[in-house]
Amino acid sequence: MSLCSDEEMEQLLSAMSASAPDELALAERLVEAYPEDPRLQFLRGSMLAGRARPIEAHAALSRAVQLAPDFALARFQLGFFELTSGEAVRALATWEPLTELPADHYLALFVTGLRYLVHDRFGETVTALEAGIAANDENLPLNRDMQLIIDQCRALAPDGPPAEAETSATSFLLDQLGARGTTH
Repeated sequence: MSLCSDEEMEQLLSAMSASAPDELALAERLVEAYPEDPRLQFLRGSMLAGRARPIEAHAALSRAVQLAPDFALARFQLGFFELTSGEAVRALATWEPLTELPADHYLALFVTGLRYLVHDRFGETVTALEAGIAANDENLPLNRDMQLIIDQCRALAPDGPPAEAETSATSFLLDQLGARGTTH
């Protein structure tokens, strides 16, 4: 497997950090040069998700996981993308290998919280996601996504505003997240 150089990866990450207008074009060039690099597939998928190009984003994130099944962050993001796209069963299956992570790993805690969310268990969702945020000093943008979910769960909790009878609280929440877009 041919991976891009550290210098090329740093160039892409810098472009992403600066929200450079050519960041996706740079990612596309690097993916073309190194199609087997799961990191590039992951970053490209994240950019595509942020640009509301869901079919391409899902394909790139799926490819990253296919190339590197143990790439935990890519697997988490693929499942999160699936969940926010209304594919809860698919997300749960995607996340299954992450149950092998230590219980106090931030991704394991986020998955636990999101599993609770799927079952409309908002108090447990908040507890697990807050623990994940506290444990995560590696991927701070992901903390912002989880905080959005926490905020919505608190609004939908039994003492919060009632949910519509035809729509589960989780469906409502996921619709809200999908409309806002997520930081991947």
